Amino acid sequence: MVPLLAGWNWAIATELRQAQPDNLTNSQFQQTHTMASPAIEFIHLMKHPLKFRMFLFLKLPGAFIAGVRIRDIDENRSVVTVPYKWLSQNPFKSTYFACLAMAAEMSTGALAMAHLYKRVPGVSMLVVSVNSNYYKKAIGRTIFVCENGAQLKETIEKAIASGEAQSFTATSVGKNEQGETIAEFFITWSFKARTNRS
Repeated sequence: MVPLLAGWNWAIATELRQAQPDNLTNSQFQQTHTMASPAIEFIHLMKHPLKFRMFLFLKLPGAFIAGVRIRDIDENRSVVTVPYKWLSQNPFKSTYFACLAMAAEMSTGALAMAHLYKRVPGVSMLVVSVNSNYYKKAIGRTIFVCENGAQLKETIEKAIASGEAQSFTATSVGKNEQGETIAEFFITWSFKARTNRS
């Protein structure tokens, strides 16, 4: 997933140009926005519905077709939804488990990607384990919430400091619109700092 981060640079630059107020000079506007952390920049882009859907369409078409969407995100918490519809169904009239897994993985991975954005040197990330429990049929919109942003950031910092791979198991809980738990996913991410090459 990390190589895809480079593709956000152009979109962020475009978004910032469009957002520049008429009463600010270029230098004033740039000074204001350089104060934002890279994670905040990345989150700002993911909250832009059009650009994020374009990213899904081009880079994660399966998630785009299934209707997976980021509904809310900050540095610590993300909310991702997936609907029950014809394109995400299974033969049992509920959401296919793989579509649930895509939404759960995105809720954890988006937090990690935010904390990896513009890291120098870069840090690779990889899913090494996925475990899940299912409690109820998903016959409507399923809302996945992950609140492990701080722990993911800490794991990334340890990977950079140690030079060794570090892993963390993030939890994403999916509930229906009535607040009933549909499924829980436990997704283990591994992070390793890239070495500078001469």
